[in-house]
Amino acid sequence: MKKQICVVLLLAFTLNVSAQEGLFQKDFEWKEFTDRRNRIMDSIGSNGIAIVQGALSVTSFEVFRQTNEFYYLTGLEIPHAYILLDGRKRKSTLYIPHRDEGRERGEGKRLSAEDATLIVGTTGIEEVKSIEMLSPNLASMLIRYPFPSMFTPHSPGEGKAGSRDEAVIGYARIAADPWTDETPKESRFIQLMQERFPQFEIKDLSPIMDEMRLIKSEKEIELIKKASQIAGAALIEAMKATKPGVMEYQLGAVAKYHYLMNDAKYDGYSAIIGGGNNAWHGHYFHNKDKLKAGDMVLMDYAPDYHYYTSDVTRIWPVNGKFTQGQIELYGVITAWYKELMKRIKPGVSAQQITEETAAALKPIIAKMKFSKEIYRKAAEGALTFTGALSHPVGMAVHDVGNYKKDLLVPGMVFSIDPMIWIPEEKLYVRVEDVGVVTDTGFENFSAFVPIEVKEIEKIIQNAGMNVPR
Repeated sequence: MKKQICVVLLLAFTLNVSAQEGLFQKDFEWKEFTDRRNRIMDSIGSNGIAIVQGALSVTSFEVFRQTNEFYYLTGLEIPHAYILLDGRKRKSTLYIPHRDEGRERGEGKRLSAEDATLIVGTTGIEEVKSIEMLSPNLASMLIRYPFPSMFTPHSPGEGKAGSRDEAVIGYARIAADPWTDETPKESRFIQLMQERFPQFEIKDLSPIMDEMRLIKSEKEIELIKKASQIAGAALIEAMKATKPGVMEYQLGAVAKYHYLMNDAKYDGYSAIIGGGNNAWHGHYFHNKDKLKAGDMVLMDYAPDYHYYTSDVTRIWPVNGKFTQGQIELYGVITAWYKELMKRIKPGVSAQQITEETAAALKPIIAKMKFSKEIYRKAAEGALTFTGALSHPVGMAVHDVGNYKKDLLVPGMVFSIDPMIWIPEEKLYVRVEDVGVVTDTGFENFSAFVPIEVKEIEKIIQNAGMNVPR
């Protein structure tokens, strides 16, 4: 009898463990999320509360992905979830929907309010309640003075293949349509809160979270590095598959295959694969044209790996050999790239690096030989471009935070992106890598992806994935 009881208990434990597989993230120690929530409570003060909402349920067969903001504080992938951080009690409360048994029959186990004990015991969040309890819990805070200040993000949340800058512009375009009233759910939440609980003074949580996200933890750096390695390896495979007659989207398919084989389920952003003059458009995404001999193809594409991405770009000749003119323009980019790389370190500013690099490039470009005067003009004009130290990279490809306002410090992750325009021929040449400021300098995550002409030409000659033409 004892043996039978033990077998039953073991079986129940095994089934329970099996049911929990995939419910919780495995990339971070849960303490890291707890520390982030504590930092928020430190920032909002002893009479502040903060509320961050997660993503809505999907309305199609699309797979749910949490918002970056909610995931950053909880590590949880639950639709219609809210996290309330109470600075007065130093306590975090998660509000989530009840169990949907019908949906679980079709899709498998999902975390719900009925899993409160499991969630608390796993994540370190102090309390879990059903979503309908958020309103009465907020009302209870307004019985006696002083009422707490409420902090919540005012900026649009970042979702799949998204970043804030694109979201802000996108909603502005929607607002131009007089027949729709679609607004960011963050804005709608603030509006509802003001209508239902006007006693709360509502403040913007976005700047606080942005400052936190600017400096990456060791584990975050590992994930961005992994995303960069996957992106770089995919670029190399795309080079191998390049031949005249191949379609732009087919190179994207080669990269996507590599992403999926390495557990990167989503794109960090839409693939930019521009052959010839299509590369002139910095965010070209149509990817429908056939690659032609004599042209170059620019590929800017990176995956979303466990909520972190990268931003790696290369440009190479479709037929496997750079022309003389292409070598001249590409030579400006590689010289620029190298001058930038050797100056990045903690304790200096992005402006200082940019200015010193421009000064070092001036005599180098003066000695270069160009087959066309417009190429020399473009090279000299590039010295005035200040965006080669481009943008932060992290949970979003254009990540939040501003590393240019102060001196660089370890943990800052950004892209290096020198570029040159030749408007007379609608040519656009660039390379881009992503790395982190370290204690002594800069670690380039995608340095293994060649930038030298001979190395790129050699890779293109290697046999790659068989692409139908």
